[in-house]
Amino acid sequence: MTEPEAPIELTVERVRTGDVDTRVTTITLDSAETVERDSVFVLVAGVGVAATYFEFLAPLLARHGTVYALDLPGFAGMPRPHVPPTISFFADQVEAVIAHLGLSDPVLIGHSMGTQVVTEVLVRHPEYSNAVLVSPVINEAEARLGVQAVRFTQAASHESVHLALTAFSAYLLCGVVYFLTVLPFMMRYRISARVPLVRARLLFIRGEFDRTSPRRFHSRLVRAARRSSRWEIEGAAHSIINGHAVGVAALTRRLLDDDLAPKGRLTADEARVPEPRHGDPAMVLSAVGSRAAEWLSALRGDDLGVAKAKRTHAKLLWRAFTGRD
Repeated sequence: MTEPEAPIELTVERVRTGDVDTRVTTITLDSAETVERDSVFVLVAGVGVAATYFEFLAPLLARHGTVYALDLPGFAGMPRPHVPPTISFFADQVEAVIAHLGLSDPVLIGHSMGTQVVTEVLVRHPEYSNAVLVSPVINEAEARLGVQAVRFTQAASHESVHLALTAFSAYLLCGVVYFLTVLPFMMRYRISARVPLVRARLLFIRGEFDRTSPRRFHSRLVRAARRSSRWEIEGAAHSIINGHAVGVAALTRRLLDDDLAPKGRLTADEARVPEPRHGDPAMVLSAVGSRAAEWLSALRGDDLGVAKAKRTHAKLLWRAFTGRD
């Protein structure tokens, strides 16, 4: 008897603002796999990286609603804009996506530089209710490029090989020149000065070993915010949205359920993505192949190819972690 196919629905489209495009990957699960559908999530990644960072977080959140993961202009093979790539510019693109999709009160989740973009959107939209800021930057006490490079290296030493390869492929698509063009705007943005203007309820999450987003910085952000909670994940570093996606998803759900203490800590076992239940060399090669196909399609600007490769990879992950075909 043939098992049912992976219950993941994934589509890719572009949203244009003027002459600038943002790629939007929409992830849903069929009703048999969802817990409830009462939320909509918009995911914004950090500088130079892509929506592929959310490969584990997106399907976990999709159990509770539709997920939209964004590839901002200049990242993940998207054309680079001909205007300065400020945080305000990126916030314009997120706003355009939300308006295009007709979303009224999305849950915004930003990671690293994505927390700056999300914060800027929240300042403009006091009607939004909830947001999650994962590994926020930049710590203004260490807002110097050399110091941040050291802090990033310290955090990166605790990341997995899988995450390092995912990040490296994304940085290749972004390109060194554009990365260095965006970097000064990220360095100059003072998130601690903007957070007090946010009306939404905020959840700050950091990894235990994230030297780019230290505890003292989170303490300042919490004091500055109107309504917030702060949580730490043991054993995690900067990119907790990937290897510790289970914890990020659980904390997000508890935030929305009003079941989250103002301060807390998750163990690594509670938060870490588990080992796959099923896998063999052929499946590993297929997963590598689908990621390579996505990368090449993004390089060519082929969104149909990107969507096809993403669907293949998502179904491979579903098979690996559920043990079902």
